[in-house]
Amino acid sequence: MALLDPQSWQPRPLSGGEHTVTEPATGEALGTVTLAGADDVTAAARAADGARAAWARLPHFARAAVLRKAGDLFAAHADELRTWLVRESGSIPGKADFELHVAAQECYEAAALASRPAGQVLPTEAPRLSYTRRVPVGVVGVIAPFNAPLILSIRSVAPALALGNAVVLKPDPRTAVCGGLALAAVLAEAGLPEDLLHVLPGGAEAGQALVADPHVPVVSFTGSTAAGRAVGEAAGRHLKRAHLELGGNSALIVLEDADLDAVISTAAWGSFFHQGQICMTTGRHLVHRSLYEEYVERLAAKADSLAVGDPHRDQVHLGPLIDGGQLDKVRSLVEASASGGAKLAAGGTHERLFYRPTVLAGVDDDSPAYAEEVFGPVAPVRPFADAEEAAALAAASPYGLSLGIVTRDAARGLDLAERIPTGIVHINDQTVNDEAVAPFGGVAASGTGARFGGDANLEAFTDVRWTTVRGDVAGYPF
Repeated sequence: MALLDPQSWQPRPLSGGEHTVTEPATGEALGTVTLAGADDVTAAARAADGARAAWARLPHFARAAVLRKAGDLFAAHADELRTWLVRESGSIPGKADFELHVAAQECYEAAALASRPAGQVLPTEAPRLSYTRRVPVGVVGVIAPFNAPLILSIRSVAPALALGNAVVLKPDPRTAVCGGLALAAVLAEAGLPEDLLHVLPGGAEAGQALVADPHVPVVSFTGSTAAGRAVGEAAGRHLKRAHLELGGNSALIVLEDADLDAVISTAAWGSFFHQGQICMTTGRHLVHRSLYEEYVERLAAKADSLAVGDPHRDQVHLGPLIDGGQLDKVRSLVEASASGGAKLAAGGTHERLFYRPTVLAGVDDDSPAYAEEVFGPVAPVRPFADAEEAAALAAASPYGLSLGIVTRDAARGLDLAERIPTGIVHINDQTVNDEAVAPFGGVAASGTGARFGGDANLEAFTDVRWTTVRGDVAGYPF
């Protein structure tokens, strides 16, 4: 039996108008959803606030059981959900399988989170018991993007629910099904009580209403740095917490002792995985000058060898970009860089939304595809003379999300990483990595620090309450 029935995707009518769910590879309509307006957000937040107290009072093992079953259901319905991820988001099947694996792991980790120690016994000067206890924040607002829609929704939804909160989720309308409605269907089948999760696909109006709603004290946002700044500013005005996971322009540093036979595959994956539409994508290849020419040549040959096409019907390495707007951005950044003197070593062409993996050599600080987050399959390559220059180039970015360093001397790689501020670093690997058990987040323009995984989720989705208990009523001088 299908998990997702287009006739019952949305149990409640919404007011924002109809939106066609489109397959970017073909332009084919896959179905229709209704978008949310500001009034829908208000109603959902109010209903979630009404449902959360009973959920929070359940014993931890009851909440954990729902999350464990949800994890199992991602595997049980993998074929159906994989098809939606491939067709709606343009993922190749392997990337869709990765999302399904991580989604299940996020649910299992969240289930374990429900029974984590909830506070501390404190020393006190008075004759009393003094302790802290973590309590649910109430309703968590989650705003998730299109690029890894299942992971980037569930990694906030699952721990927030496990810790006793209700959730209002606003997925990107371009991935409303695999980034939102699929989660609701899985959790409903897992036994999540009504009104604890509301899925409201919508645009800026819905997002603004979610950030402003008085029933929503915490917002978890994943998206562009520009949009994240707006969310953070609005949340600050309303005196609520905003956890922001934003953009990146991550560097891969290839030191002079690197094995090029091994590194080219790693480097290509970092830039071209999911068409480069990943916040951690390797956006800058910094290569020791002794390897630079060969690196460019071999990376360009690898790019030329990759198949680009419809991931649902053909066996390909790269699928389509999400839409025409993203295509225009990628194309304009590459063309501007080439006009400014960068050499197009591979790619730079497209057919419809299928953009060829692209390698740019001879880039500098003024090359737009090097200086900015492209969010497309583009690998700018730049030489450096020594480790000091590599560190300076890698750190000379407003972003600070992920970093990769390739060297035969791992200790040297760790030492170099200490000089480059990022939230994530991988020695002898590229920049795109994710695990449900690991903290995830960036610094500077990449966000507000580690927010996902373990203790970071406890801090994000609970408040600390101080409590004291006396055996007798306290006496005072007056």
